[in-house]
Amino acid sequence: MTSTKSPDRVRLLLPFTPADLGGLPPGWPALVWDGTGRAPDGRLLDAVEFFAIPYTFNRAALPLLPALPALRVLQSLSAGVDDLLPHLPAGVTLCNARDVHSASTAEYAVTLTLAALRGIPDFVRSQDAQRWTPGFRPALADRTVLLLGYGSIGVAVEARLTAFDCDVLRVARTARQLPQGPVHSMDELPSLLPQADVVVLTLPLTDATRGAVDTRFLARMRDGALLVNIARGPIVVTTALVSALRSGRLSAALDVTDPEPLPPGHPLWTTPNTLISPHAAATTSAFRPRALALVRAQLARYTAGEPLANVVVASQDHGRDRPA
Repeated sequence: MTSTKSPDRVRLLLPFTPADLGGLPPGWPALVWDGTGRAPDGRLLDAVEFFAIPYTFNRAALPLLPALPALRVLQSLSAGVDDLLPHLPAGVTLCNARDVHSASTAEYAVTLTLAALRGIPDFVRSQDAQRWTPGFRPALADRTVLLLGYGSIGVAVEARLTAFDCDVLRVARTARQLPQGPVHSMDELPSLLPQADVVVLTLPLTDATRGAVDTRFLARMRDGALLVNIARGPIVVTTALVSALRSGRLSAALDVTDPEPLPPGHPLWTTPNTLISPHAAATTSAFRPRALALVRAQLARYTAGEPLANVVVASQDHGRDRPA
């Protein structure tokens, strides 16, 4: 843990130093905790109103929530907040990090797609064994890519696909017409899946999406299609995916799995036609400057009593009746 020299009534709990943020609003002292080492002493937290959780340290942060009686805003630095929602105290506004990870995650979705289609993992294994293994591989060009989920990450994935001469199908909860083409509703998904050579999952994990990629979903996918998951592992029924991959009918590129981390000996490790990475899509050099910009902007909004951005769960009182 690192901390500023703080007065008795700390009002902000942050993962970045005031210097990193370019200073703090006057009258808003902060305690800085980066998620490592000992958590802050609860006696220092009774006036904390705004808590920005250190990235990848959600589990370590959860025990602090009961020690924050004045908490009004919980700011996640992840796009997904499924692990925070069950623990959100009443009356607290929860915000996510929409757009902070969009560029890196979209870039990685295309990376996984190209690597899986063009057989890059096989070439790496051949290099390790000093074997020359040329062969015919599918291209992304002239293929159809279905984006399941069309929020900021889905939009960013499509923007990066435009240079690859492929067709894009967009599917989201709500149908709509955009300049780049139609966004289809989830009701249309069964008829669209057989048209796709690549299916990229960018959905949030919710009660509605948990287990959505099941045996029936996979059976509707075209023979030889590629499933790319950059969303959350539990969106996919792992046993169903393992079965489909072992049949040789589908391939997969997975940045997230269920369970996660994937333990030694799990069937996915040895399933054919499968590329696995360790939830690495968003952990890049692009994260820190974007996260700093988000926290800086959210603090300016909150301390000025203005509406917050990226609100997932809204509390009606975050801008009023603050503790003195």
